[in-house]
Amino acid sequence: MRNYVQEYYQHVNKITAQVLDTQYDQILKAAKAFSESIKNGNTIYVFGASHAGIIAEELFYRTGGLAVINPILNPTLMLNTRPVTLTSQMERMNGFGKEIFNSTAAKSGDTILIHSVSGRNPVSVDMALAAKKKGLTTIGLTNITYSSQVSSRHESGKNLYEVVDIVIDNCGDFEDSSMLLEGMDQKIGPTSTIIGSFIVNSIVIETVNNLLKAGVTPPVFHSANVDGGDEFNKKVLEKNKNNIHYM
Repeated sequence: MRNYVQEYYQHVNKITAQVLDTQYDQILKAAKAFSESIKNGNTIYVFGASHAGIIAEELFYRTGGLAVINPILNPTLMLNTRPVTLTSQMERMNGFGKEIFNSTAAKSGDTILIHSVSGRNPVSVDMALAAKKKGLTTIGLTNITYSSQVSSRHESGKNLYEVVDIVIDNCGDFEDSSMLLEGMDQKIGPTSTIIGSFIVNSIVIETVNNLLKAGVTPPVFHSANVDGGDEFNKKVLEKNKNNIHYM
C-alpha cells in the first residue's frame, strides 16, 4: 500500500534540494538587490495574485521579517474576493498590473519581487515592465517547467521570466500539483507555497547577513506576542517609516 504522505514529503525534499543546487546563486542575487535597496535608503515590494499572493503575505509584517517589505495586495486579486473566480479574470486583464503598480509609492532604487507560478498572466508581466521602467530591480519567482510550456496571455507575448532582471525557478512540476493518486486523472499536492516560502525566507536571511556585514542594523520585527515585542516593533516602524507604506 502506497504511503502518499511520505511520497509527498520526499518529493518536497527533492524539490528543495534542487532549488539549493540550481537556484542558490539566484537567491544570492535577489538578496543583494534587497540589501542594496535597504542600504541606500530604499524599500522592497512583493506581489502575487491569488495563491501566489500568499508569498507576499508570508514576507509581510511578521516576526523575523523585514519591516521594509511592502506587499501589494490588490483586493480583486486576493483569495477573500467573492466570487473567487473573479481573481482569474482580473489577473488576465492587460494593463491592470501597470495601474496597480502606479498606485504604489515605488521609486527608482527600490526592489520588487513578483511571484507567479505560471508567469503567463498579464497582471504580473505588466507590473514587472512598469517597475523596470521606473528604475526598480525586478525579481521573478516562477516555475520555469510550467511557464515554458504555456503561452503568454500578455499582449507582448512574453511570460514573467522573460521580462525580469533576476529569475528564480521554484523547480516545481508542470501545473504545480505533484501527486497522482491511483484512480485519479488530476494531480494534487501543490508545492509552490512550501517551496516559495523557503525561497523568499532564504532571501531574507541572506539579506540580513549582507546588512550585518555592511554594518547596517537590519530592520527586523520581533514577535508581538513576547514581552517587549510591541515596544521594539514600534521603534522599528518609527525608524523606517519613510520606507513603510502599509501603515
